[in-house]
Amino acid sequence: MKTSFTKNIFKIIIISFTLIACETPSDISGKLENVKNKNLKIYLIQPEKLRDVSASYLGKVIDSATVQPDGGFEFNNLPKAKTPVLFELALQQPDKHANYLQTDNPAKSNFMPIVWEPGKPIKITSTLSDFQNHFSIENPSEINRALLDLKTISQKAYQTHLSGKHWDLKDGDQLLDKEHSMLQYQTALIHFANNTPHLLPALVATRWVSPVNDYERVPEFLVNQCNTWTKKTPNHPWVQQLCKLSKPENLPVLIGDEFPNITLPTINNDSISIKNQLGSKLTIIDLWASWCAPCRKENRDVLVPLWDTYHNKGLQVIAYALESNRATWLAAAEHDGANRWIQISDLQGDDAPFLKSIRVQTIPANFILNDKGVVIAKNIHREDLINWVKNYIK
Repeated sequence: MKTSFTKNIFKIIIISFTLIACETPSDISGKLENVKNKNLKIYLIQPEKLRDVSASYLGKVIDSATVQPDGGFEFNNLPKAKTPVLFELALQQPDKHANYLQTDNPAKSNFMPIVWEPGKPIKITSTLSDFQNHFSIENPSEINRALLDLKTISQKAYQTHLSGKHWDLKDGDQLLDKEHSMLQYQTALIHFANNTPHLLPALVATRWVSPVNDYERVPEFLVNQCNTWTKKTPNHPWVQQLCKLSKPENLPVLIGDEFPNITLPTINNDSISIKNQLGSKLTIIDLWASWCAPCRKENRDVLVPLWDTYHNKGLQVIAYALESNRATWLAAAEHDGANRWIQISDLQGDDAPFLKSIRVQTIPANFILNDKGVVIAKNIHREDLINWVKNYIK
């Protein structure tokens, strides 16, 4: 009797453990709606460095899950971890590489970052056609809620400023319109990064600001992120990588910096040092070229009226031309009326030492200096520049 009873108890224990094991949820699972294609897979990708975040072909593929006919999928082979891990889920068509990420259009993004905490299963829902846009998590953690908020902000900002818009980049105004729209989109992500209390969502937002690591137009943001997270988590390797990106030698001259006092030849074959030519109130360092359509339009429509109105009230303009031919430079300056103000160039085109010293590659660009030569604003154009100068000098 005792032996039979013991055997029965043992069987019950085995069955109970089996049932518990069967009911244990997957580490990461989910379901896609409107699944029609076959052979769809979702890949679990782990960025190993900051530059890998939201970058195609760089993240490490950890696991894959075949999307079932009912849209279900699950991952069970997650790595051992003691701290939260950032993963990216990427939905791939059969002809795409496992870690290909669509990054240039949030409305069509095939991936979404999540933070997995060991022992805490994640259940996801989304759709086939709008994977990132419709991505949601059942009862998300606080950090995943932040990532979902970032996703919503990105999608909304893209729809507002960039979606469906086409620009003729040969038209100076349209090129600046495109840059302005892009900056408006980036500003929404920057605001999120500057205000979230969570490191990983902030770093994801930082990468979404520029998946190609081009922060030339928003370098102050990069420095601010470095300063913020160095105080909170200085030993995190991604924070250290972020701070390496934000070193002064990697970024253009920042707002608050003193502009380098460089001596360069003028269009009249003289030479001047920038510090000796500062205006009594303001100096605009303008970067332009004869072949740059928006630069030429800014000469005629913005800088000429500003010069005529405010030069005698303390405004100076020093224009550096990315030229290699003096005659072309001279003709363009005369045609635009830009020979009113100081024109300088070392006639080495876009490979000029001056550009390397201020670490600028994109034009049109400008730096606005106070009477001490300190940068107080940057890259303000068109009517915004006219109003800015008017208000400052008043």
